[in-house]
Amino acid sequence: MRLLERNDNGGIRFTKDLVGDDKIPPYAILSQTWGIEEITYKDFVNGTWKGKAGYNKIRFCSERARRDSLRHFWVDTCCIDKSTSTELQEAINSMFRWYRNAARCYVYLSDVSITNLSQNHNQSKLTWDPAFQASRWFTRGWTLQELLAPTSVDIFTREGKRLGDKRSLEQQIHSITGIPILALRGTPLSQFEDDERLVWAEKRQTTREED
Repeated sequence: MRLLERNDNGGIRFTKDLVGDDKIPPYAILSQTWGIEEITYKDFVNGTWKGKAGYNKIRFCSERARRDSLRHFWVDTCCIDKSTSTELQEAINSMFRWYRNAARCYVYLSDVSITNLSQNHNQSKLTWDPAFQASRWFTRGWTLQELLAPTSVDIFTREGKRLGDKRSLEQQIHSITGIPILALRGTPLSQFEDDERLVWAEKRQTTREED
């Protein structure tokens, strides 16, 4: 596992590959849908990443982590060298654990937009709730574990405005996904029947079958 690290001047670099939970520092992790121009591991190594649209998400995650006093963070688009099949397979197998061990998980909804959140949250919700309900993020395969594994899940619009977390939005999330509220609150997955858990995943879309 490699992380991104923000230095005191705001610069971002990779850590070395980290082995063993005791050597991994506290980190934030990003949950998001892939766009057309994402930053890959190769882009980051070659120094061509800041000119791509995907930089906005990396900058967002870096800034949110800083606000939460976290120096390290992880973004799947660039922290995995997908040209190496061994590393990619290891990442797929380890993903649930990486999300479970994250200090914070930030959900970035690129298809939900709001310019201003009024002090009246109920009134503000009227402007973003339809887009939230229809967000592509809810249909992707990895969203299932990214909702269930982390203790802390904060949800943001594409402008970086915080809509809430998985506890404050649990009724909407339950309605959209069918995931029981007890599961969202951290009840061990062993408490749910296998058939029930398969229902949570049956309508999800993945690029790779193993995902």
